[in-house]
Amino acid sequence: MTILLTGGGSGGHITPLLAIAAELKRLRPKTHIIYIGQRGDNLVDIPTEDAHIDDVFLVRAGKLRRYYGEGFRQLLDISTFLKNLRDFGYVLIGIRQSRSLLKKLQPDIIFIKGGFIGVPVGLAAASLNIPYITHDSDAMPGLANRIISRWASLHAVALPGKIYNYPAKKTVTTGIPLRADFVPITDKLKKNYRQEIQIPDSAKMLFVIGGGLGAQRINSWVAEAMPHILHEFSDLYIVHVAGRANKAGMKKLYNNILTPGEEGRVRIFGYLPDVYLYSGAADVIVTRAGATNLAEFALQGKACVVIPSPFLSGGHQIKNARYLFDNKAIQLLDESDISADTNRLAKQVSALLNNKSQQKELANNLAKFAKPDATQEIAELLLAHVQEESAGSNKTKTI
Repeated sequence: MTILLTGGGSGGHITPLLAIAAELKRLRPKTHIIYIGQRGDNLVDIPTEDAHIDDVFLVRAGKLRRYYGEGFRQLLDISTFLKNLRDFGYVLIGIRQSRSLLKKLQPDIIFIKGGFIGVPVGLAAASLNIPYITHDSDAMPGLANRIISRWASLHAVALPGKIYNYPAKKTVTTGIPLRADFVPITDKLKKNYRQEIQIPDSAKMLFVIGGGLGAQRINSWVAEAMPHILHEFSDLYIVHVAGRANKAGMKKLYNNILTPGEEGRVRIFGYLPDVYLYSGAADVIVTRAGATNLAEFALQGKACVVIPSPFLSGGHQIKNARYLFDNKAIQLLDESDISADTNRLAKQVSALLNNKSQQKELANNLAKFAKPDATQEIAELLLAHVQEESAGSNKTKTI
């Protein structure tokens, strides 16, 4: 059996695919698993180095640049128009490359997590009558999945199916596939994680992550807030995932603003393959509203301050965060609030670090949204669909 996985552009697309690959290998070790990624993707080395991915191929894909809240003004931007025109050409090239690959690889089924790469692979698969299943983590389906939805065999979604504009008979709520490392955090497990990453069990710990690629605005705001928080809490340790492209700049910035004693309590990473260790060890997490990260922290049961990106297409991060905030599962902080008050982030994080009962309440409420069986459910869905297709094919041949 050959199963092809595709999706990319962010860690939120890639890490769920790796979770599915691991689960497929557990359920059926001889499954041949292929990953198709986008040429030029800065995170493509992650699936390439993963032990559960047997082969990796790259094709062209293009991005349609749309910015939430910009309306028709973005259509008047010449630079954006030219980049979109160029990337439309990349999509056409990608379809041709994908068709050639799929004819050669002959996968039994394709799982499309989303991202720009899903369009050429999905359209090529549709033209070759290769079945595929899409997956949406956010409350609003991504553009790529909407483009290829017409020919999908099934739509796996993270939230109740009724909120998606997909045919009800082809929509199944699965949750978001996560690595098996993400589990509910007990006091004992938190202590073990801290021993592994060498942070005192009695200390306070703040974990900051802006997604797999980082978030420059969050990086700047956190760097501005950290001296105040470190001064207030002499036992505070901060782990900051800044993004690969931002790591060197953030290290230099921290070196300029922190005292020698404070530097030892701050750790900067570009990308973390073992996020679960650091998030699980943390008391409080500052994060974007990417659906995968939020699902990971929900499964662990963590107290989160969430700063959604206001510019992503469809405002999906705002909707993700608002849904959880309305259910008292997170603390929500808008970028406009931080811009209006430069001390807002420091004050909010400080207040939460000082309030263990509120940390526990947020953690418990967020944990209610966890779907621990999502990865297994999706892997079994893929295997079952292949068996159904195979049975139908054999029946047709018999007739």
